[in-house]
Amino acid sequence: MTPVIILTLVLMWQAVLVGYAFTLAGNAADEGVRAGTAVSPGDRFAVCRRAALEDLSGAWQQGAEVRQCGGTGMVTADVYLRVPVLFPGTIDFPVTVHGHAGTVEEVKK
Repeated sequence: MTPVIILTLVLMWQAVLVGYAFTLAGNAADEGVRAGTAVSPGDRFAVCRRAALEDLSGAWQQGAEVRQCGGTGMVTADVYLRVPVLFPGTIDFPVTVHGHAGTVEEVKK
């Protein structure tokens, strides 16, 4: 019975990590797009990428990728994170989770 309990706990922990990866990816995309709306379109990707990755811990940053951040009128950001196996910063599954956010561009005078 003990191996079944241990296996169940490991699988539950892995499910928690997958959910947490989705939460982190969505939050990173939100932060990136929020910062990206306040700058000119030429600087947008760099500012958006820095803001998106800033709040992620080092273990999660290793597997993070900002593939898109920009737009005119509507600014969107796409952040991808790798799902770790049991502990962030060790081995990753060959699966990424996607976070997407968008907001209206701020008017600059």
